[in-house]
Amino acid sequence: MKEYQFAYGHGSVTVPLDEGSVLAVLHGNDAPAMQDIRAGLLESLAHPIGSKPLCEEIPAGASVALVVSDMSRFWMRQDLVVPHLVEYLHTACSVNYGKLTIVVANGTHTGGDEQELRTLVTSNVFDKVRVENHDCEAKDLVYLGTTAHDTPVWLNKTVATADFVVCLGACTHHIMAGFGGGRKSILPGVSGLQTIRHNHAYSLDPKALRSNPKIGNGVLTGNPLHEDMCEAAAMLPHLFMVNLVMNAQMQLHAIFSGHYLKSWEAGCALVNKIYQVDVPEQADVIVASCGGFPKDISLYQGTKTVDNVESGLKPGGTLILMLEAPEGGGPEEYFGWCQNLLDGTIEQRLREAFTVAGYIFFQNCEQAQRQKIFLYSSIPDELVRPMGMRSFSDMGALLKEADLAGKSIYVIPNGATVVPHVCKEAVL
Repeated sequence: MKEYQFAYGHGSVTVPLDEGSVLAVLHGNDAPAMQDIRAGLLESLAHPIGSKPLCEEIPAGASVALVVSDMSRFWMRQDLVVPHLVEYLHTACSVNYGKLTIVVANGTHTGGDEQELRTLVTSNVFDKVRVENHDCEAKDLVYLGTTAHDTPVWLNKTVATADFVVCLGACTHHIMAGFGGGRKSILPGVSGLQTIRHNHAYSLDPKALRSNPKIGNGVLTGNPLHEDMCEAAAMLPHLFMVNLVMNAQMQLHAIFSGHYLKSWEAGCALVNKIYQVDVPEQADVIVASCGGFPKDISLYQGTKTVDNVESGLKPGGTLILMLEAPEGGGPEEYFGWCQNLLDGTIEQRLREAFTVAGYIFFQNCEQAQRQKIFLYSSIPDELVRPMGMRSFSDMGALLKEADLAGKSIYVIPNGATVVPHVCKEAVL
């Protein structure tokens, strides 16, 4: 037996496994960390993709909204980028601090307190610039129009009325939108609840109780959520993206800036190269971690790792996932959907009153139908059993129940940055 270590919350957990059964330990492909973030950002802003340099795009005296991600995406460490971006806007673009507002793209999440905002943007920036939480149920949302997918686009007032909008986000795989970041800073990031629900409802197959076969990790072509998000973002006439690409160790590797779609697509292409790992076959078992905090802050966030790694697992295989989940399911309503699952009304409720948390709950149940999912977690077992999962706080008991004897295993220390790709020519 060999002990393998996995990130878990702010700490780690050790799992003893039969080394002879481990086919490989999978990591993302090598990508060096950016050594000088300020220089990398300035180079990106000076030579953007599909756009003039940012300092030439922003009109003199313009009001600017800088949209940044919330704490659930703090793994992108925007606090290392925001101070340099704010400095650039002030010095190179002549944007007065009084005309610059940072808007936290909370989507449907609840905005954080002052301390959280200071963490996101740094105290130095917080003391210079107005920082506000987006509220998807605010009374002063601004209507911009309706997309070809019939989504009414209601946006945060500060963003909708700014002369110029800059979005800072990170490219990563996403089970619903194909990839996160980019246009997601607008929809769902700073959109109204009605807008978000209508867009995300395309996650469901319109003809059956299942996820829409047109969506999926890395899927953009024909993906109705993605197409709808792009159309909503395009309604803002002056929009500039700063897209971060993280390496497998969650360190900043590259920055692509410029046109809201073209620069983001370049970042997504690089993400595929870093995170997609060729393997010769699927395994019977995958033992993985979400990558620790904040990736495993809740079941809602942590099961994104399942989306990534299940391509390396045989149908009906076993997934053991380290997911601390100090916030439980995540949104308060998450486990509330269990009653609809048990009484058979989940399809009716999702179609009549779609919520993102409800769909993620449903998606997690779908995942548990495709494979056996064992969580090492703080979540009580009785909460996930109806979903088809099991949860343990004792590793010995988990491994006994999972029964790994004679089964082939992939070990994935950070499932947030690994997407197995079966390729018969691959050599481990």
